[in-house]
Amino acid sequence: MSESVTRKLTTIFCADVAGYSRLMDVDEDGTLGRLKQYRGAMAGLIGRHNGRIVNTWGDAVIAEFASPVEAVRAAVEVQHELAARNNGLADDRRMVFRIGINLGDVMVDGDDLYGEGVNIAARLQSLAEPGGVTISGTVHELVRRKFEIGFEFVGAQPVKNIAEPVPSYRLLLHGETATEQAAHPAGTAATPSPSPAMPDAGSLHEQWQALPHKAKFALTMIGFFFMINLFSGLGTLWFQWPSIPFILILVISLLARGRREKRSHLPKRTTR
Repeated sequence: MSESVTRKLTTIFCADVAGYSRLMDVDEDGTLGRLKQYRGAMAGLIGRHNGRIVNTWGDAVIAEFASPVEAVRAAVEVQHELAARNNGLADDRRMVFRIGINLGDVMVDGDDLYGEGVNIAARLQSLAEPGGVTISGTVHELVRRKFEIGFEFVGAQPVKNIAEPVPSYRLLLHGETATEQAAHPAGTAATPSPSPAMPDAGSLHEQWQALPHKAKFALTMIGFFFMINLFSGLGTLWFQWPSIPFILILVISLLARGRREKRSHLPKRTTR
């Protein structure tokens, strides 16, 4: 008989250091010492908001909170505190964290947490910009009216081994991100990047992954009929007739997704 697994709903906070390997290559002792100091500062802020440190493997910090609002407050304070500590340091000494936050179901094993809820938070952390915070759509829905800061929708992001993409938002902490500030120092103007003529393969793959399953199935069947028509000769076009039911499925699926996103308040950009 298998052992029962304890599960719970909690808010997961995942953080790691952007460019940690580069910092270690430059100064191992200094980087390790700074990591301990910054983790200590993070632990204090996490505890202030009733959070608990779960794990500090490598350069990561994983914590849990009973409240998504407190988790986001802690993340904002952490980024402000660490930005202040980085002031005056050379670029190759600055330690900048990325943070991802998700509300989800997890498995409990002693003091550790496992499962989909943790995996999604880790994925959001990897999407965050250095010095930034990215949250899931479920967290956004619960906190969006609680803060003066703005939120920007960054798309439905695919997560490994999870069927549905995760709607994601980044916090607008300073009006512009740490990445943009580093690329465009004060007093210099940002030069717009030229738009690519066509989307790259990664972009197309992400768009495909974000489609509902029924829409993917319908597009696959339409493409299947077209390929049969193509190889049998395009003198007579007939593929559209057997494709009609799948075109209807595609349209209905996309309309349903649009209605769900509208109900879930997933605008392109949410202002303060």
